[in-house]
Amino acid sequence: MITRVVPGARGEYSVRFVLAIAAFVVAAVMIVTGIAQRTVFLQPGTFSLSATVDDGDRFIVVPGSVLQSQPGAQSIVASAGGDTQVFMSYGRADDITAWLGDEPYSRVGVNSAGTALTTTSVVPDADGSTDDGDASPSDQPSTAPSPEPTAATPTDDKGPDPRGSDLWLGEYDEAGAVIATVNLPKDIDVLIATDGSAAAPDSLRLSWPLDNATPWAGPLIAGGIVVLLAGIVLYLSGIQRMRRSRGPRRKGPGQGQKGLTKMSRQPKPRRPRELGAGKTKGGPLRRSLVIGVPLVLVGTLGLSGCSQDYWPTIGAPSPTPTVTATDLPADSQDQDFAAPVVTVPQVERIVSRISTAASEADAALDGTAAAVRFAGPALAERTANYALRAKVADAAGATPIPASPVTLTLPQATDAWPRTVMTAIQDKSDETVSPTVLVMTQEDPRSNYQVVYAEKLLEGARLENVAPATIGAASVPPDSKLLVMPPEQIAAAYADIITNGDASSFAGLFDADGDVFRTQVAADRATKAAGLPTTASIAFSAAAGTGPNVALATNDSGAIVAVNVQEGETVSVVTAGATVKPQGAVAALSGITESAKGTQATYGDQLLFYVPAVNSGEKITLLGFTQTLTAASELP
Repeated sequence: MITRVVPGARGEYSVRFVLAIAAFVVAAVMIVTGIAQRTVFLQPGTFSLSATVDDGDRFIVVPGSVLQSQPGAQSIVASAGGDTQVFMSYGRADDITAWLGDEPYSRVGVNSAGTALTTTSVVPDADGSTDDGDASPSDQPSTAPSPEPTAATPTDDKGPDPRGSDLWLGEYDEAGAVIATVNLPKDIDVLIATDGSAAAPDSLRLSWPLDNATPWAGPLIAGGIVVLLAGIVLYLSGIQRMRRSRGPRRKGPGQGQKGLTKMSRQPKPRRPRELGAGKTKGGPLRRSLVIGVPLVLVGTLGLSGCSQDYWPTIGAPSPTPTVTATDLPADSQDQDFAAPVVTVPQVERIVSRISTAASEADAALDGTAAAVRFAGPALAERTANYALRAKVADAAGATPIPASPVTLTLPQATDAWPRTVMTAIQDKSDETVSPTVLVMTQEDPRSNYQVVYAEKLLEGARLENVAPATIGAASVPPDSKLLVMPPEQIAAAYADIITNGDASSFAGLFDADGDVFRTQVAADRATKAAGLPTTASIAFSAAAGTGPNVALATNDSGAIVAVNVQEGETVSVVTAGATVKPQGAVAALSGITESAKGTQATYGDQLLFYVPAVNSGEKITLLGFTQTLTAASELP
């Protein structure tokens, strides 16, 4: 038997085999290198520092400077073990210091090398300064044994509970441990505690992300697979070329016609389909190479493509989800003025809490519960309404406090207390109802905001020319001469207008157009006077109430001012032997059905004004009001 070889074919398929082998080697190197970058050579993804706090203090403060000691978002883990509740909040550094007051606390720092956390036990003095007692050296890890608590460190008495304070920009409360990822600036500190009575969690870990991306891992793996597929193609084409290079077989010498006859009588080879399903000549090896290997490698490539760390970044990287800019105040250290006392998310949380408290107190007719979140004229309105509804079940309720949405936030810009915030809330269940304007005050760092005024905005009235919530507004002094009228005089002046109408000496300073409250009061008084019998008389009065004068400046040098006016209504018997029968809410609240003396009633008016700047040529405008019967009784 002689095999015919096509000239030059051997060299051609030999070259293809050599190239295929080279491709296999290069592919293996590329794929192994790419996988190694994501395994054995992969750098840590975070930089962590830990501390054990065993000073026995009830509070731990992590300054913003420590959180900013490494770049990137900060992950904070505070754990106490077991089912102990762990509390963590963040807020302005000055606010946290003010809230702590004279409470001892552990202050976290970082050593000069930046390799370990330190703790310092701080005991504030009565004058507000601090004494770093029992301090761990700033360059020593906090894992060193801490000294025993000093006598100034309380262990038995109950401390303040930080949970639910309106002062915090954000807070967490979990059993056993709190894990939070934030991105706080340098003037925002973190407070860690339990319930304020027990010792603070003793385990603290801070970590920051490290850039351990391997942008060449993906290209190496993908390129290796491409090269491997090219090698497979070269190998298969070399085999095919080698088979084609073999010529037909001929008979040797001495073989005659007989041999040819025998050859011609050989059975024809069966067709591939007769060899059985899935069995073709050379099939198993070819399918393993052509189908199996690519599927495995493509699967590997798919897994590697699941993360952007495998590939070069094109364009700006996606930001890490953390605390957003609107959650935090502007950096007060970079400003020449005080920061606003609250942020918009903070106000939304406060309003939600107030709405819940109001709903619960209104449902239970509980004035004590209402006093937690209401004060001044707003509290007087609710307690009087509860007394009325206790006697008249179908009487209208007090001014409702919607939970959301907050449509305007005007916080005072100050670092001191008391603090003031004005906010407008639209009732999302009925957008046709006028927004409710709340005027809230916070008396001291450990007190929550209370609603002093709750007024319904007049139809068409708008709170314009106010500063954005990120800047805040200055508080206007009660005796300011920079306005058309000082805030402390507005209530008395408007009370005189209610009593004397256009004859009042102050009428020219107030805009009568759109003042539906003035018109409403005048019409109500006329109706009551006309309905009295001749045996009785009625007298009306109005004077400045006892509520505070709250004024926040606007951008045009004016002010939004909230005041309180008290109206009096006295019905007297003028004919001997005659009696009067009070009607409606006065009868229900006083409990009197008939009197030979007469009755007296007091109405509380909560009023919101825009007061323009002096010499502006504008008039004082009523923006909103709420009127409530606050007291009723028989004349003495």
